[in-house]
Amino acid sequence: MRTFNRLESEVRGYIRSFPTIFTKAQNAVLTDESGQQYIDFLAGAGSLNYGHNNPVLKQALVEYLVDDGIVHGLDMATAAKKQFLQTFEARILKPRQMQYKVQFTGPTGTNAVEAAIKLARNVTGRQNVISFTNGFHGVTLGALSLTGNRKYRDAAGVALSDVHHAPYSGYFGHDVDTVAMLDKLIADPSSGVDHPAAIIVETVQGEGGLNVAGLNWLKKIEQLCRRHEILLIVDDIQAGCGRTGTFFSFEPAGIRPDMVTLSKSLSGYGLPMAVLLIKPEHDIWKPGQHNGTFRGNNMAFVTAAAALDHYWGDNKFQASIDKKAQTVTTYLDKLVKNYPAAAMTRRGRGLMQGLAFKDAELADRVTSLAFQNGLIIETSGGSDEVIKLLMPLTIEPEKLLAGLDILEQALADTLDALSDNAVAKKGVAA
Repeated sequence: MRTFNRLESEVRGYIRSFPTIFTKAQNAVLTDESGQQYIDFLAGAGSLNYGHNNPVLKQALVEYLVDDGIVHGLDMATAAKKQFLQTFEARILKPRQMQYKVQFTGPTGTNAVEAAIKLARNVTGRQNVISFTNGFHGVTLGALSLTGNRKYRDAAGVALSDVHHAPYSGYFGHDVDTVAMLDKLIADPSSGVDHPAAIIVETVQGEGGLNVAGLNWLKKIEQLCRRHEILLIVDDIQAGCGRTGTFFSFEPAGIRPDMVTLSKSLSGYGLPMAVLLIKPEHDIWKPGQHNGTFRGNNMAFVTAAAALDHYWGDNKFQASIDKKAQTVTTYLDKLVKNYPAAAMTRRGRGLMQGLAFKDAELADRVTSLAFQNGLIIETSGGSDEVIKLLMPLTIEPEKLLAGLDILEQALADTLDALSDNAVAKKGVAA
């Protein structure tokens, strides 16, 4: 790792948690240069829902490259873009009776968020945007202003303004109606909260610690938006593309956002790609008002179309996600029950679940030991107190159980070590 320590910026992050050099990967398994294999419960922070080097997607990409297909084309019309748009309409929009225009915003999710809030301000003529406690929407300045975590906000270097951070679903406990609180603030001309252009929300807060918005809460947020003529933006960058079971995470709530941001697993192959879905009446952009050199990643269009066509043509894939999600739920509930000393609870939805620890240091110790034993898994939450499971949706059932077993063993060994240390300290004190 000396080369990385010597040459790479101190800003590097995941490399510190997983200090080995990876050389190859297939579906839910990564292999390092020593030949050690690791089960992947991180999946590129949710950008590899269909696994590493998915053979269906790889074949489509290889054929495209062999045929000298366009790789870079700015936002020009290409056969790959046409195929993606037609497939997205056929597999995702039409079956859900949705009508959205697709804006190719640039390669990353934060760019899609930037486009969404910029467009919302243009549509409404207002500046203020409502986001929520523990929300994470990216680290470019506009998206960062929406993000709650102080760690990211402290790096801005400037004041982050024109955003009001409202309490998320359940923030004060499930007996407190945070939508009613927000409604009163917006309706009261003396509240100090300027009438917002938009509300942006994650249905499951990934970086924020797997906090889940209640379906009724989401419905009430949509009703609030309609009542006050506010645009509703759902940030589905991590929770979307099947991560919670349905393609869009908000489908079970029956809501219709004005805009939806998608990225991460949209390309299906880990290739950079992000889009903003816009209700047609809000698409008031003038040509080139929001642009970028890398809006047209045609390789991502190819793999995205292949993923949509192969996995979302019927209900079988969604059913497989639901079955694996139930396995995870049952297993994590068992851990909560069998290890009361860990003082943890289960959080999340679908294949976006995890364990929230009262002691954040315990979560860190468990994930570190799990990595030593062959499992890649990360923490999230305001204090990194939540162990977050983001395995590929295509993970084999036996690999899923093997990874969960490694997690349990790491938890048990960590608790045993802490218990032994406590006994040893008590003996010394005596």
